[in-house]
Amino acid sequence: MKAVIMAGGYATRLWPITKTKAKPLLPLGKKTIIDHIYEKIKPFGFDIIVSTNLRFREDFERWAEDKDVELVIENTTKEEEKLGAVRALHEVTSTFDDEVLVIAGDNIFSFGLDDFVNRYEEIKKPLIALYDVGDYDLARRYGIAILNGEKIVSFEEKPEKPKSTLAGIGIYALDRETKDMLGDYVRGERKDNLGDFISWLIDRREVYGFVFDNGNWYDVGNPDSYLGAMKVYLTHSVSEDVEIDRTSKIIEPVVIEGGVKIKRRSIIGPYAYIGRNCEIEASDISDSVIFDEVILRKTKVWRSIIDEKCEIRNLELSGSIIGGHAKIQRGE
Repeated sequence: MKAVIMAGGYATRLWPITKTKAKPLLPLGKKTIIDHIYEKIKPFGFDIIVSTNLRFREDFERWAEDKDVELVIENTTKEEEKLGAVRALHEVTSTFDDEVLVIAGDNIFSFGLDDFVNRYEEIKKPLIALYDVGDYDLARRYGIAILNGEKIVSFEEKPEKPKSTLAGIGIYALDRETKDMLGDYVRGERKDNLGDFISWLIDRREVYGFVFDNGNWYDVGNPDSYLGAMKVYLTHSVSEDVEIDRTSKIIEPVVIEGGVKIKRRSIIGPYAYIGRNCEIEASDISDSVIFDEVILRKTKVWRSIIDEKCEIRNLELSGSIIGGHAKIQRGE
């Protein structure tokens, strides 16, 4: 079996942050999102392939320098050009004959994959990971499965009136026959996402569902869900060269990267990620992500994301997302 991490999307719901950053490479605690996925797969000893795009190629190449992975680069640079998930997966998997474990590159889950992989090895049929989101309104955002025993008898992408709350979570184990059927699917005029492929597949093959019920799963599709996942995965870490004056306070847990200067009664935390070489003066930051080289002066930040090289003064930000290189201030 080979493992394919799908990381070729452009994450438009997280713009402007993801205009310059691939979502799988966003920080999640001291690691990136894709680090957590890689570490779940690595113990199995599978060959790992990461499918991404030309726009973020160099970023993924840097990430992969100390990883045992193969990068496959889709020749696209923007949302309008992308192949789509099924077509991209077909292009990757058509080059080998192995069974394949597929994982979405923005997937965040606390549970291990041992039971899922073991169940696939027992049945050798397409196996789809499911998670009970527990709310019918929330279920409208996802591909939703109906089970008869373990078999999926219906799978509907983003239903207006969900018939269950069992959501597909972007983890699939596909046998060789199913893998080859990806080509049949993309040759037709069909919606190019994996949820619709599953809907098409259940009319042609037995498809099984595997419900994870012993952990947490996060769909990092918007700023709120990203910040919620960050809050769970944040473990306290302050780099040795961070400068914190005696009037400022750190409330654990936070991650503060190297080269940061914090002064003049600033309060950092809880649940704050501060990127490299930021300057924070007389400011309060909690439940937020601040990227590299940001300057904050007399600013309160709560449940917000501020991209790199911004300068913000004399403001209160709540539930905000600020694109890179912005300069915003109120008054002098």
